[in-house]
Amino acid sequence: MSVTVGADARPCGDSRWPAPVDLSDLLPGQTHGVVTMGLERIKGALAALDNPQNSFVAIHVAGTNGKGSICSLIHGALAAHGLPSGLYTSPHLVSWCERIRVGQTFITPTTLRSLLLELRPLAQQWSLTPFERLTVAAFLYFHRQAVNLAVLEVGLGGRLDATTAHGQRHTVAFAAIGEDHQEYLGEDITSIAREKAGVLTPGCVAFSGPQPAAVVPVLRQAAVDCGATMTWVPPLADDTFRSLNLPLRGRVQQHNAAVAMAVLEHVSATMQPLDMQRSRKGMASVRWPGRLQHCRWHGHPLLVDGAHNRCAALCLRKELDGATSAGPIHWVLGILANKDAVGMLQALLRPGDRAWLVAIKDSVCWSADQLVKRLPAPQAACLERTPPHLGSTWPVSIALRQATRQPSGSEARVVVSGSLYLLGQLHHQGVIRVVEKN
Repeated sequence: MSVTVGADARPCGDSRWPAPVDLSDLLPGQTHGVVTMGLERIKGALAALDNPQNSFVAIHVAGTNGKGSICSLIHGALAAHGLPSGLYTSPHLVSWCERIRVGQTFITPTTLRSLLLELRPLAQQWSLTPFERLTVAAFLYFHRQAVNLAVLEVGLGGRLDATTAHGQRHTVAFAAIGEDHQEYLGEDITSIAREKAGVLTPGCVAFSGPQPAAVVPVLRQAAVDCGATMTWVPPLADDTFRSLNLPLRGRVQQHNAAVAMAVLEHVSATMQPLDMQRSRKGMASVRWPGRLQHCRWHGHPLLVDGAHNRCAALCLRKELDGATSAGPIHWVLGILANKDAVGMLQALLRPGDRAWLVAIKDSVCWSADQLVKRLPAPQAACLERTPPHLGSTWPVSIALRQATRQPSGSEARVVVSGSLYLLGQLHHQGVIRVVEKN
């Protein structure tokens, strides 16, 4: 996945990704700032624009892990039909332009900057957060592009997320719900599920794949309370999943693909007739990088995955344990300071593994020194301590050099994970090269 600075929009079906664009003057403190939740600000701003979002209906996708994959699969199928459909996702890996697409084309840097400049007075008047500014820009862009159906990925939670300001969300999908962002959503999984169930609206039709036992009654009760219909979707059988020939790998994608297909069948029956063969072709053309993606660094094979919370780490480890390759794993991990690093490392590390905790640009991250006393002995023994002259965390390039250096007679796998921001940094800098379409 090469990055060419200054490139304009590129087709989503192509393996290339849009180039980085600096929006720091229009989205101040946008990367890891404090989240201010609530719908009053964005609803006020949208009303001042005469509610452009009312010109299209939305498929709303909530959850903790996998919602981006579900969104991309649904939109890939819609785009394959040539429908004027929109896609709004977050976060991005390389470019802000990844977040907004119409059909098979990303928004251009020029258009996105122009929209944000146009909206700046309104954003200041209503004290919009950076995510709210982007959401208003996406809604306005979809309106002006005559989109009639948009797929919206929830940013954080659901009940108070900016995307929930869209009032015509008659179809809802739930990816797996787990523990993440507890500082905003609640300390336990039940509280988190209640916040995410807040996307349900009276009379909407909702689809969910398998959920943790504590989540199921929360979603069921929320659906009953607001008069929504909840449909539980089993994961695709192995042979059915293989027949889709999706570029998204891993058992968890059998859950995500099943939900996406259920939503598409509902759309076909109630909104827009779809040819399922064409839908499958569109799903197979999706590019959603950073999910069990095979890359190379200076000729060395790497597996990169954006697992950034404990439940995603458990899924990643299960996938690796089920692979044909055996032996230890060398981990290059960038974990933001607000994440459950202890839970993630307990899920990922096994005796014989080695782990380098690396720095992510413009972010505060966990270091080995901070974690070694908090982890059980087997996991603590896997951590590579940073030499004093290198700082608290390993520079990524040095960590990759160390991790890919194989002692004689050994053959450890190298996995880069812990944060989508880390993967985006590597792609942006051209540090790693994709060797498989994904």
